[in-house]
Amino acid sequence: MSPLLAEEKKRVTPKRPRDYVAWAVAIAIVAGLVWTAVTNENYRWPVVFSYFTTETILNGLLITLLLTAASMALGTLLGLVLAVMRMSHQRPVSGLAQLYITFFRGTPVLVQLVFWFNIAALYPHLSIGIPFTDISTPVNVNAIMTPMTAAIVGLTLNQAAYMSEIIRGGFASVSRGQHEAAESLGMSGFTKLRHVIIPQTMPAVIPATGNQVIGMLKETSLVSVLGVADLLNSAQSIYARNYQTIPLLIVASLWYLIMTLVLSVPQSMIERRFSRSTRARLTPAATPAEPGAGQPIPTTRESLLLTPTERSSHASCARASDVTRSCVTST
Repeated sequence: MSPLLAEEKKRVTPKRPRDYVAWAVAIAIVAGLVWTAVTNENYRWPVVFSYFTTETILNGLLITLLLTAASMALGTLLGLVLAVMRMSHQRPVSGLAQLYITFFRGTPVLVQLVFWFNIAALYPHLSIGIPFTDISTPVNVNAIMTPMTAAIVGLTLNQAAYMSEIIRGGFASVSRGQHEAAESLGMSGFTKLRHVIIPQTMPAVIPATGNQVIGMLKETSLVSVLGVADLLNSAQSIYARNYQTIPLLIVASLWYLIMTLVLSVPQSMIERRFSRSTRARLTPAATPAEPGAGQPIPTTRESLLLTPTERSSHASCARASDVTRSCVTST
């Protein structure tokens, strides 16, 4: 059985009177909220349960999940391209990426969605063809930019701006020595990116990406203003007919809460998985029965210059508990 690291050992702290007071206050607050929600007839819980799994609500839930998956997938790919452009040594390339990021991060998502839905007012007709020739195909923008298309385009472009900064932060976490080592091996820029840079950015990028997925799930509620039949729009269409506004809003809120909790479970598992990969490495020569088992190997410039035999000898000296023991390393 492998020994536990220092941060994995359970801490035992004595209970103080203020700890019990804090628990009592928290329990009283939660109990009061639950009692109010149960006894207040204005919540109309029977109406909530009757509409919780209706076909309209479930169809809206499916569209919400589809918007989240499509926007995150496309936004991550575009964000990767923007991050590479942002770190380019070519000023025009990095400048264009910076301009894109500044614009889409500096304007509200709702404004962007409405703008893309009404883009036909600026460009009612476009043509796709070969420049300086008569070969072209007309495109009816008003027919293409449906509410669903406008929602995907708006959410994707906005998400790409945030994902590019997350990915760029991951790139910055890779040391300069890794870049130089890849270049010394003759790797091309794409090969270095695929085999060296991207794998090492995962511990920094994946947890933040999980937060973005949860945020995107809730941001999809904004597409209801475009008429997209997502979860919130489905609830609105129902209470517009029966005037049960509060119960239908509770139905939508409960579904958003359930989806958020479901997505939080794999996010926590992934974060724990990648946090283990960044912990201090254990001494290979140590065993659980030895005094120094579980201690990280000190890494210095001098230790890196030692041979494996000399390094093992130095590690044994560091683990020695007898102060009278001396170690001599032959050079």
